[in-house]
Amino acid sequence: MRLELGYIHIKDVQFGEATKLCNGTLYVNKAEMIQAVSGDERISSIDIDIVHPGDSVRIIPVKDVIEPRVKVAGPGNVFPGMLGKVEMVGEGRTHVLQGMSVITTGKIVGFQEGIIDMTGPGADYTPFSKLHNVVVIAEPKAGVLQHDHEAAVRIIGFKAAAYLAEAGREAKADEEKVYEHLPIYKSAEKFAHLPKVVYVYMLQTQGLLHDTYVYGVDAKRILPTLISPTEVFDGAIVSGNCVSACDKNPTIVHCNSPVITDLLERHGVDYNFIGVVITNENVTLADKERSSNFATKLVEMLGADAVIISEEGFGNPDADLMMNCVKNEKKGVKTVLVTDEYAGRDGASQSLADANPLANACVTAGNANEVILLPPMKKVIGHPEVANVIAGGWNGSLRADGSIETEIQVITGATNELGYFTLTAKQI
Repeated sequence: MRLELGYIHIKDVQFGEATKLCNGTLYVNKAEMIQAVSGDERISSIDIDIVHPGDSVRIIPVKDVIEPRVKVAGPGNVFPGMLGKVEMVGEGRTHVLQGMSVITTGKIVGFQEGIIDMTGPGADYTPFSKLHNVVVIAEPKAGVLQHDHEAAVRIIGFKAAAYLAEAGREAKADEEKVYEHLPIYKSAEKFAHLPKVVYVYMLQTQGLLHDTYVYGVDAKRILPTLISPTEVFDGAIVSGNCVSACDKNPTIVHCNSPVITDLLERHGVDYNFIGVVITNENVTLADKERSSNFATKLVEMLGADAVIISEEGFGNPDADLMMNCVKNEKKGVKTVLVTDEYAGRDGASQSLADANPLANACVTAGNANEVILLPPMKKVIGHPEVANVIAGGWNGSLRADGSIETEIQVITGATNELGYFTLTAKQI
């Protein structure tokens, strides 16, 4: 599969009389955009705001972050199964409005939602503070159930991203990248001299409001399966969950997966990147065993020499992570794990809920329990009072002056387990 990505660099976003691109500035007709994303009977009101890097603005609670993309050649449409027909994607040409995003907010759905500060110490922990953000504030009608509320806002977010992306359909790209993923047997022939690497991509699927969707299907309903890495860039995998903000994979993260991007860019040079095995994170022991057995079988059938395994979330999914690791190691496949830690505020507690001596190669994305003081902002979009109830906060986190004392767990993307964040590491 061959996918061309045309990146259009967005330098500014402003409201205007028409939604259009002009010299790196995206102008947005607010009324037209609201009309384009409206119509869901579960939603009482929709408003749109625009924020920029350095603005004294706090967005709370954040639900999803979505990068506008539009399919300009080839089959299907971006976010298949959520918008338009369910056709295969990952081929042809897609235009990306890079440097901006759509952020959805409004009344809290689940307690595991996040905060994005556009300036101050909190901004240093989230990559999304560096973007020009179109914020969609969608408020539900009274009595709407949580899962219906989440579903409505999720689709509104994708509609908003698709609406804005249309402005880039005919635009000339500022940067282009081409990714080609050959059939497995052809890749094995071409790169027979290189070690074969598979990526096991664990998706959050731990029950109601803990969902990830693959071509519109709730991934808790799937057995582990193969997917082309280029399909992921076209939005075949999207977020639909309310898990801790720090290590949640918003949709923008799936579409720009650092793990897949790095593997593709070194493919044919350092190793043969065979493909991606997507698997789910389960609640019951039987389901964990089934999925990890099946994922390990697929890795073995692909003839992998090594595997990278990433998780989404913490606690319960740590058991799935270790099962995937141990079973592959016992098959003779070298594993590298990507996770984050919940090691207590002093960093002295056990980092993961499960562990095994075979898990001896691990990349950490940081300790989510680290405490931070977020200063007051001049403007708050959303509902600041939820700082007292979202995961990582506590009763009293929100202070009278508008500052928030909390764990970095509340900051969207702070310890992202795909490495899509601003933290780094140094040897000591």
